[in-house]
Amino acid sequence: MAEHCPVHVAVHDADFDAGALTKTLYQQAGAVGAVATFVGLVRTDDEVQALCLQHYPGMTEHSMQLLADEASARWPLLGVVLVHRVGRLLPGEQIVYVGVASSHRREALTACAYLADQLKTRAVLWKQEQRADGSRWLEPTSADNASVAAWQQAEPPAQ
Repeated sequence: MAEHCPVHVAVHDADFDAGALTKTLYQQAGAVGAVATFVGLVRTDDEVQALCLQHYPGMTEHSMQLLADEASARWPLLGVVLVHRVGRLLPGEQIVYVGVASSHRREALTACAYLADQLKTRAVLWKQEQRADGSRWLEPTSADNASVAAWQQAEPPAQ
């Protein structure tokens, strides 16, 4: 585990610049050898007209910070950036950015996947899908829950 892993967590309705966020990870102090990122988008299929995300200010950021801390404790990370949008988002728009820096590729890729899975089910956010035939609140799917359960079973790699 890195002695100090800078973490940036943000929740807002404005779009984000994934390239600029990634650049901050490249510039982390230490021996950055790998940066892994994930950008989630509003699906453009299934007749989705919009996705409305609500949050509880302060609590949402805290839940995301806890996830970043968990990842930093599990893998030797040099930086973590988590950004989640809220409000009404249209198909194709960016929802979430997950970025991690590490000295090595495997840790960066694994921690990025871990955080993307955890955010989907554990971040304090409420999602409502709007369609032509009405709207519905979204819950994590069984596949989402299975992904999180698999992380609980997995042992962290030896360091």
